[in-house]
Amino acid sequence: MSILTPNRAEAVAALADPQRRELYRLATDRPIGRDEAAAALGMPRSTAAVNLDRLAEAGLLTVSYERRSGRTGPGAGRPAKLYRAADAELAATVPERHYELAGELLAAAAAEADERGVPVRDALDAEAFGAGAAIGAGCADLEAALTLCGYAPRAKGAVSADGTADAASAADLVLENCPFHALATRHTALICGANLELVRGLATATGDQRTPALVPAAGRCCVEIRQSAG
Repeated sequence: MSILTPNRAEAVAALADPQRRELYRLATDRPIGRDEAAAALGMPRSTAAVNLDRLAEAGLLTVSYERRSGRTGPGAGRPAKLYRAADAELAATVPERHYELAGELLAAAAAEADERGVPVRDALDAEAFGAGAAIGAGCADLEAALTLCGYAPRAKGAVSADGTADAASAADLVLENCPFHALATRHTALICGANLELVRGLATATGDQRTPALVPAAGRCCVEIRQSAG
């Protein structure tokens, strides 16, 4: 997958874990070391180190080295590895939208199509599936992955915000929010196709056996999660 760096899908996936979110918050104010992070969150140093490195690999933290003892020369000890939040922004909107992710997917698809001579739509679908797989790999289940991506999943048969209820099985899901709403409104076929592939990637990575399907409906995402392809 050739999404621009820092990889937005990897960044979202990295922050799916509550411990990594807390570590990221610690590093937004000042550089932190592994020992400090472990002590602040009450976790083993090895756990803090693994999670801090994951955040750095996703482009969310920068790494530097510094001797905190104040001494220099022989016997001063090894420099500590320090982590600090990178300048990259993680934008949030209400309702939740992820236009930056959409932009990166489209840019990566255009580059891939140009390089390989394939249709842009095919390249976009592949990029979207790969992004979904990257995000889903860091989530406990499909519902968690969908929520993280802003889809607002709801079991069919549950009461929605407008007080209505669906009569289908509660194992099926509707997605109350489209993270790419404005783009989907203007370029429906292209963006809804990519939406479907992104959700398929989420389902595949989380091992969910239900089937994402295009079911256009007003006021929500075009994708539903169904027990079968029917």
